[in-house]
Amino acid sequence: MLQLATPLVVAELGWMGMGVVDTMMVGRVSAEAIGAVSLGSVLFYTVAVFGSGLLLGLDTLVSQAFGARRIMDCHHSLINALYFCFPLAPALMLLVWCWVPLLARFGINPSVLRQTVPFLMAIMWSTFPLLLYFALRRYLQAMNHAAPIMFALISANTVNLAGDWILVYGHFGFRAMGAEGSGWSTCISRVYLVLVLAIYLLYDASVHRTGLLDAPLTPDLRRILELVRLGLPAATQLALEVGVFAAATALIGTLNPLSLAAHQIAMNVATLTYMVPLGISSAAAVRVGQALGRADVLAAGRAGWTAMALGAAFMAFAGFVLVTAPAYVARVFTTDRAVIRTAVSLLAVAAAFQLFDGLQTVATGALRGAGDTRTPMLCHLTLYWLVGLPLGYELCFVIGWGAQGLWAGLCVALILIGSFLLVMWMRKVHTMAAHCAA
Repeated sequence: MLQLATPLVVAELGWMGMGVVDTMMVGRVSAEAIGAVSLGSVLFYTVAVFGSGLLLGLDTLVSQAFGARRIMDCHHSLINALYFCFPLAPALMLLVWCWVPLLARFGINPSVLRQTVPFLMAIMWSTFPLLLYFALRRYLQAMNHAAPIMFALISANTVNLAGDWILVYGHFGFRAMGAEGSGWSTCISRVYLVLVLAIYLLYDASVHRTGLLDAPLTPDLRRILELVRLGLPAATQLALEVGVFAAATALIGTLNPLSLAAHQIAMNVATLTYMVPLGISSAAAVRVGQALGRADVLAAGRAGWTAMALGAAFMAFAGFVLVTAPAYVARVFTTDRAVIRTAVSLLAVAAAFQLFDGLQTVATGALRGAGDTRTPMLCHLTLYWLVGLPLGYELCFVIGWGAQGLWAGLCVALILIGSFLLVMWMRKVHTMAAHCAA
């Protein structure tokens, strides 16, 4: 599990690192540029995360086929996923483009808006390579090729850094483009990601004769619909998870700048720790799917429990750090004592849900490997949106706890989600064992 999960965790951290680099580079331009990149990124990823989630069905189909040694079926799923990307990309780009006329109605600062639109229009063109990257990544990791994914993300950060330096500030004859240049740099780095994985894929196919180059290229509508059947609930679950924290950010933004700044610090920390169980979750989906593909239910159960133990162990450690040294963590982001005090109160809440956040993330991956993407979706819909957010709103605005109240509501939701999905995985293991015995 560690052999597969470690490069995937590094890849997730590398993915997050690209956004950090963009923020740091435009931060030397102006505060408006930071705001433009931040706002544009949120709007783009709201759409892009849903599109990438539609390809999560590859985790199930490819890993189970690989476990059953149906290698040609693995190729078949990849080819049809690539076909699916062609109509999906323009549809997502249209949704991103629809944000533009709405931005002026949101009351955004005009100087920020002037830079947000060019950034959004630039990063929009990364949609197609981004979808291709996700398809290739899911295929490769489901067949135990995780190292190329890690290399691609690490080296892509270098490409993005160079692109930012050239296009944001204006070097080698290019004009200084500010936030827009950051968007184009991101596009270039995503094209690079696809090229690296595609080159590795073709090299591996030719050297090891995997059969990919001989796979039939005829589109299979049934396989595409199977991908959508598995991917749509997973995509909806991701959108619900991203959306609830976006809604929390918007609500806290109505309080005061101090609360919003502290919220952003706590969100950055929680997102950073979340990347580790997210990588383990991908490994769990692959290992569970492979075991079920070779009809080894006991191995599937062991893989899921092993992944959850790893995710829980890391997040328990992360929670311990946030409890014992929250001020030191907050000082990494700011020297403002008032912001630090407020951030410390939010990090205390984050510490309380770390363990359960790790459990729910890894359990979602294990269930996906077993072909169940509906349960996590329904769980997130019910507990985030019908329990956590309303409770947080009540504690924040009615009881008067402020930002800490909103975080407390989301903390309750995460504890319930983590506990529920843990029970559902336990039931899934028993059900699979009973079915196998019958």
